[in-house]
Amino acid sequence: MRYRAIASIGILAASVAAFAGADAQAQTYKLMTGPQGGVWVPLGGTLKAMFEKTLAGANVQTLPGAGIANVKGVEEGKADFGFGNSTSTVDAIEGRAPFDKKATNVCQIANLYPQYFQIVALADAKVGKVADMKGKTIAVQTRGNTAEAISADILKANSLAYTDMGKVNFMASYNDAAALLQDGHAQVFTLGTTIPASSVMDLASSRGITMVPVSDAEVAAMKKINAGYVKGTIPAGTYPKQDKDVPAIAYSAHFIASCKLPEDKVYAVTKAMATQIADMAAINKAMAKMTPKDMAEDIGVPFHPGAAKYYREVGALK
Repeated sequence: MRYRAIASIGILAASVAAFAGADAQAQTYKLMTGPQGGVWVPLGGTLKAMFEKTLAGANVQTLPGAGIANVKGVEEGKADFGFGNSTSTVDAIEGRAPFDKKATNVCQIANLYPQYFQIVALADAKVGKVADMKGKTIAVQTRGNTAEAISADILKANSLAYTDMGKVNFMASYNDAAALLQDGHAQVFTLGTTIPASSVMDLASSRGITMVPVSDAEVAAMKKINAGYVKGTIPAGTYPKQDKDVPAIAYSAHFIASCKLPEDKVYAVTKAMATQIADMAAINKAMAKMTPKDMAEDIGVPFHPGAAKYYREVGALK
């Protein structure tokens, strides 16, 4: 009986050890996405499934976020992965406003696709240029969203500020901002995402809209504020009744990670992304022709060693 008791204790101890080992192997990763109505939320869901399949025992938790907030979240250890925008992430690396100090825990995984800062006005608001926004009720995103920072910059480039607006609404999502215009409680809203944006399409289905262009002079003024801004074009036909190309401010969306993550884990997720581009392109068609070389483009953010290792292996990075 004593031997049976000892054997039972041994079996129980082994079972506890096995469960403990399984728990030790399990890892939860936090991935910060974006505001509702933008492409980062569904794209984050795709990466969640991809990473959980790639990293054995991993659980990926997606969290709402925004370009600036995501960089801060990764830097402060509140998130492991996140989407970012080239302009604001470079600001973080350099320690420029709105960041208090240089980011040292933010590493590049992949450049993804161009994003467009879009200024959407109700057709009857008679806003044909940025200067016409003066005195209007506008909707921008909450602090911590790259599009909100760009909104402030484009006003500054026109010698304007939020105080020159009739009212400024800081919204948690693009959908909420579009809803204000749909209900007639605002005349203009801004957003930064891929094209076409679902929130703009939804608004255009019920209200006449105008896509407000930016001039070459405004682009030049914006580049003085942040060298990461470039001139882009929202092609005619992107949105209903848009019969002309619309010049816009553009920048790159990219994917970042904590520099503290193990090299082998980041190598694995980088390889997964590079070999499953079609899955990401199903969410965002702008990524359909993306290659590992495109993903390895230098945008001024240091590569994570795991990502750099993969890109060197496939000849995308020297």
